[in-house]
Amino acid sequence: MNFHELKQEEVETKLQTSIQRGLTTEEARRRKEQYGSNELTEGKLPSAWVVFIRQFKDFMVLVLIAATAISALMGEYIDSVAIFAIIIINGVLGFFQERKAEKSLQALKELSAPQSLALRDGEWKKINSADLVAGDILKFSAGDRIGADVRLLEAANLEIEESAMTGESVPVEKHASPLKGENPALADMKNMGFMGTLATRGSGIGVVTATGMKTAMGNIASMLQAAQRSETPLQRRLEQLGKILIAAALLLTVLVVAIGIIQGHELYTMLLTGVSLAVAAIPEGLPAIVTVALSLGVQRMIKQKAIVRQLAAVETLGCTTVICSDKTGTMTQNQMTVTDAWSEGRHWSISGKGYEPKGKFFEETKEVSPAAEKSLYQLLTFGLLCNHAELKEKEKEFVIQGDPTEGALLTAAFKAGLSRDQLAKTFTVEQEFPFDSKRKMMTVIVRDAQGQRFSVTKGAPDVLMGRSDYVLWEEKRQLFSKLYRQKTEEMLQKLAGRALRVIAVAYKPLKAADTFRDAEQVESGMTFIGMQGMIDPPRPEVKQAIAECRQAGIRTIMITGDHKETAAAIAGDLGLASKHSDILDGKALSGMTDKEMEDAAEKTSVYARVSPEDKLKIVQALQKKGHIVAMTGDGVNDAPAIKTADIGIAMGITGTDVAKEASSLVLANDHFATIKAAVEEGRNIYENIRKFIRYLLASNVGEILVMLFAMILGLPLPLVPIQILWVNLVTDGLPALALGLDKAEEDVMKRPPRHPKEGVFARGLAWKIISRGFLIGAATLIAFIIAYQQHADNLMYAQTVAFATLVTAQLIHVFDCRSEKSVLARNPFGNMYLIAAVISSFLLMVAVIYIPQLQTIFHTTPLAPREWLLVFGIGAIPTFLLAGSFFARKRK
Repeated sequence: MNFHELKQEEVETKLQTSIQRGLTTEEARRRKEQYGSNELTEGKLPSAWVVFIRQFKDFMVLVLIAATAISALMGEYIDSVAIFAIIIINGVLGFFQERKAEKSLQALKELSAPQSLALRDGEWKKINSADLVAGDILKFSAGDRIGADVRLLEAANLEIEESAMTGESVPVEKHASPLKGENPALADMKNMGFMGTLATRGSGIGVVTATGMKTAMGNIASMLQAAQRSETPLQRRLEQLGKILIAAALLLTVLVVAIGIIQGHELYTMLLTGVSLAVAAIPEGLPAIVTVALSLGVQRMIKQKAIVRQLAAVETLGCTTVICSDKTGTMTQNQMTVTDAWSEGRHWSISGKGYEPKGKFFEETKEVSPAAEKSLYQLLTFGLLCNHAELKEKEKEFVIQGDPTEGALLTAAFKAGLSRDQLAKTFTVEQEFPFDSKRKMMTVIVRDAQGQRFSVTKGAPDVLMGRSDYVLWEEKRQLFSKLYRQKTEEMLQKLAGRALRVIAVAYKPLKAADTFRDAEQVESGMTFIGMQGMIDPPRPEVKQAIAECRQAGIRTIMITGDHKETAAAIAGDLGLASKHSDILDGKALSGMTDKEMEDAAEKTSVYARVSPEDKLKIVQALQKKGHIVAMTGDGVNDAPAIKTADIGIAMGITGTDVAKEASSLVLANDHFATIKAAVEEGRNIYENIRKFIRYLLASNVGEILVMLFAMILGLPLPLVPIQILWVNLVTDGLPALALGLDKAEEDVMKRPPRHPKEGVFARGLAWKIISRGFLIGAATLIAFIIAYQQHADNLMYAQTVAFATLVTAQLIHVFDCRSEKSVLARNPFGNMYLIAAVISSFLLMVAVIYIPQLQTIFHTTPLAPREWLLVFGIGAIPTFLLAGSFFARKRK
């Protein structure tokens, strides 16, 4: 029902209510029973048991569970317990991560007003907002939160803060008249109030038109429930990797077992070897190492003021191709700030950040003292006199209590050294005519220290110009001639063209005996002093962050509920939109098909005057075009799009709880620039994951090939099963984990984002794995053959040499994995955790070879110094054989 189009009488008739008496208690009870409570309902959440079991449905995990069971049946209990422990740890981590994520609806509920003043049985009563029904008459005033969606029936200087719902950066003036035009945007419904929004000025009476899930807030709640989180690129890569590894592992294992049996090896030995190779081929530590690497990335992000709510979000940021950012509070400060002042034909610019009362005044490029500029000082003084806002400092942040526009005027005056205490000694306010949306002015009558009386009026410039007969020019009160009016209008157009909100100030000398019953008597024949232009300014660091993201191949798109002109001005300052055609508003979007919206998404840089549904559609359109989308925001209206995006980012300071709970990343400092740091961290995390995948798989390929080559050549087994399992669980684990701590390479933010469909083996990784794995296997086999020829009567000695060579080759190879270029491209001491891991793994290997108790378990024997020269010499070949090509490339 389009209640915004109806007259008051029609609204009352449709809802069967009366503004004089409201509903009866009995009728309200009946409607509540029929339509339900005025509450947001939650979707059904799966049980904790279901969520836990869901963590083990991955195919790789299922195969590992099967391998664990087989190992246990064959008596390899140590290996079985280790793998099973890893599987359980991963499951528990995933369980707690998923259970804590879905709290958006609870946060929405907390935005609702706990109580409302409603007209029941002809009397105004405080009732629980949950008991409100359609047809209830509500009364509210400044400071009250509205308990349900209402059609305004009366509005006295009413302004409502709706930024969390609409993205509108300033409170909206409301009225009770019917609206014309079909399907206006939420922000344009001037005769409606919405559940959860806050009245900041004046008072109003409205009739409830919707409750619970039928409200605009409820519509957002429904979208939150319906919104599905996208599977992250990392999840897709690991799933792809798991299928490839399992297929390869099973094929090679069957091949090795078959060849071994054909050549006469015992069935039990070959089955045990086959299971060991299968477990070796599948890097069961990979999920745990990925989780640990992401967790370490999370800790680094916290130091940079980014709080990660979902581990995979860190990696997802690394392949982001588009950042969709809300304007108000994200790219801008959500603090109206006076940037320009004009009086007597002179123009001053004012520096400073938000509501902080520090700033400088400039005329052109010359800094001036406002106290020395008589007309400027008078403009700022009168802007402070005709003002109710209060400036407070909370936790080292300056905040405004009251109207943001008045807060901006107040802050500008404070920057000039003015204060309320100072003015109170000189001026006394005797009477006030509050702001009225029809008059578009506010007036106070003041007496100064000399007893002279005058009025001060602030309001819309065009209205004040029409009510002014005089103008302050050259420090004199002169007739407001056509020439002066033309110059004033030119400046007004210039300021408005920059999307500034302009407030004019005028005054009128009064006689001592003058009395005034209404504003009309005093708001005429005034003297026009000047104008102040204000805007919600961009955050200082945003422009540079956008430029750096662009260098990294990432588009930034602004999405806002503000007007097109305001969005265009901010976008221009930030270098986002080069021409007006890059900007679309909600009205244009409403007439587009899904296909047209997808095509527009590829070239549009700014979306203005959009609804929550529009934001959601924009994100989905970009995703359909193959983009990995990050969505930032702080309001309730951003939450559905935040949740649907590949990565949702909420503001930690100005963000609502709803936005935070829907997000996967929260910026603790609200700095857009932190997103750039997060992207860099995300890219590095993914590169580190590729590094230890490269290391693990090359090592595993080497283990399988050394066994396969030996079978083909008719040689004894170079490694026994327990040695394969030891290498897989110990030698592979520590260095792989240390690779997750590697710092980013210098050019990480100069590369384009990874293509969303890029496989984990892209950019030559598959070749590096196979070639290095082949060389590791070949080197190990060569060392085995040499030792076996020299000690033909001692197979265990040759197997120990092969074991030591395999471990050494892998520990040297780990340094090659730190760079896509060469082992020589990076300082080996740039990652001291890796140095420590390699030394630890080597010492553990030495312990296995030389401690008698371990020799029995691992079938090893002490080696002579000569064999260690063989081990190190051959073990270094797989890594350094291809290093020369790096120098050849550098010379070109």
